[in-house]
Amino acid sequence: MKILTVVGARPQFIKCAPVSRALRKEHEEILVHTGQHYDREMSDLFFQELDIPKPDHNLGIGSGTHGRQTGAMLAGIEDLILKETPDLVLVYGDTNSTLAGALAAAKAHVPVAHVEAGLRSFDRKMPEEVNRVLTDHCSDLLLAPTETAVANLASEGITTGVHLTGDVMVDALLQHAEVARASSALANLGLERGHYRLATVHRAENTDDPARLAAIMRALGDLGNVVLPCHPRTEKMLKNAGLYEEANKRIRLIPPVGYLEMLALESGATTILTDSGGVQKEAYVLGVPCITLRETTEWVETVQDGWNVLVGSDREAIVRAAHGFVPDKKGSDVFGKGEAAAEIRRVIREYFGG
Repeated sequence: MKILTVVGARPQFIKCAPVSRALRKEHEEILVHTGQHYDREMSDLFFQELDIPKPDHNLGIGSGTHGRQTGAMLAGIEDLILKETPDLVLVYGDTNSTLAGALAAAKAHVPVAHVEAGLRSFDRKMPEEVNRVLTDHCSDLLLAPTETAVANLASEGITTGVHLTGDVMVDALLQHAEVARASSALANLGLERGHYRLATVHRAENTDDPARLAAIMRALGDLGNVVLPCHPRTEKMLKNAGLYEEANKRIRLIPPVGYLEMLALESGATTILTDSGGVQKEAYVLGVPCITLRETTEWVETVQDGWNVLVGSDREAIVRAAHGFVPDKKGSDVFGKGEAAAEIRRVIREYFGG
């Protein structure tokens, strides 16, 4: 079988790595990089660290408004579907690349498989939530990471083609965690395990609102000894809001890091403060308390199991949680045991008659 896989953002590279490795044992895979995360150096680093095959096609779309970016991807992916004539189009997560890939395939009458189907934050103001819902409703195989995701789909009337597979990011994390911990990443940054907090801020709801961004940055500054790998867009918005100089004095802002370096930073932190869905989940699997800088989360299990707390952008709430939040029980294997990629391969094989 020929499978056309669409990726475009760094979290999708992580998800793609174990699945691509599993699929290529049995099938031909055409890998398409939309260029949504267009920093070539960072993209190349992720592909190298995760041993992902070089993309067969790079659309080079880059940044833009949601409509323009999605439209350009839709046209480019449609051209590739017509050229490559795949049996299946595989998409990941909740980005504009995800939605464009799913729409292009559905309109070309090519089956769509969605990895991370069924996630819901129930906040339609988030572009990611819109992408998730629309992608699920035009997918043929809905590869759900958790029981909650399966239940979310059922509540929307989607029961056909739904499969509980576990979470592919757990596959990637378990395959690379020991290498990351054994690396010199912390030493290279002058950090000592258990003596710093790690933060990430990149969601539009936080970066595009100067008041929210200021409150978050000042809270992180209040805590002290916070390391923040600064997303290029976040840096731009800090500068636009006149906040960069203050933040840089009170927080240790470092350039974006690769996957292995990020795992090392996560596993060595006392606490993680983030608005990233993937980082919430990685914190849970690594057993690091997480404070989420949002009012909602699609990874509700991390909150239900007591390892994550939602604080939004309130300065006092962030500081209070960072000082006082202690997980109340041991985490579980709710996201699977690192066998999701093999299960996804099995589901695809069965869908096409074994």
